[in-house]
Amino acid sequence: MELKTLLNGDERAVSPVIGVILMVAITVILAAVIGTFVLGLGNQVGNQAPQVTFDWEGTASSGVTVTHQGGDSFEASNVDVKGTAMSTTNGLDTYTGNTWTAGTSADIPSGDLSEGEIQLVWSASGSDSTSIIGEYEVEA
Repeated sequence: MELKTLLNGDERAVSPVIGVILMVAITVILAAVIGTFVLGLGNQVGNQAPQVTFDWEGTASSGVTVTHQGGDSFEASNVDVKGTAMSTTNGLDTYTGNTWTAGTSADIPSGDLSEGEIQLVWSASGSDSTSIIGEYEVEA
C-alpha cells in the first residue's frame, strides 16, 4: 500500500463538513441569544417572583397575621401589601424584618384593615415586573 494513496483518499472532505456544522451551530446559538434580548425576554431572567406558601389568620377587627409557611426566601422590601382591605399601601417590611424565610410572620394591625382582600405584590428590583405572591379575603 502506498502512503500517497492513504493520504489522498476520500477523507479530505471531513474537515469542511465539520467546519460547516460548527458554523451553523454558532449561527443558531447567536440567533437565539440575540432574539431573546430583542424580544425583551432577557430582562425577565433572574426576575422571577418567589414561589411561597403563606398561612393567613385573623379578621378586620382583630388584625391579620401572615406567616411564611414554605418555599423561596425573599426580601420584604420587594413586597407591597395592597388590596381592598387595606386603608393604605405599605411595604411588607413595614410590618416585619426584611428577609423572609419559612416561619417568618407579620401582624397587620386592625387599624390598617377593613373587610375585603389583601394582596402581597412582589416587584422585581430594577424592573416594572410585578406578581401577586399571596392573597387573603379579610372578613369583618
